[in-house]
Amino acid sequence: MKKFDYVITDKEGIHARPAGLLVQEVKKYPCTVTLENKGKSVDAKRLIAVMSLAAKCGETLTVICNGDGEDQAAEALQAFLASTL
Repeated sequence: MKKFDYVITDKEGIHARPAGLLVQEVKKYPCTVTLENKGKSVDAKRLIAVMSLAAKCGETLTVICNGDGEDQAAEALQAFLASTL
């Protein structure tokens, strides 16, 4: 299991467009990816679930990758989040 935290810097937070891009990125990897924010945990491969986090700018998003390719997924998602959110 690989786990990391990311502080959201996009002033709009995670809204529809970046949530869709995040889900597309997560689906590239066979491992399970879970997002946690404010005590809520969701499957990062489900758009509605990701949007339901209602994560805002300045909040911490915890990303947990577990399973086959977790190392690659964690590394790629850290870079993706830094460039997108």
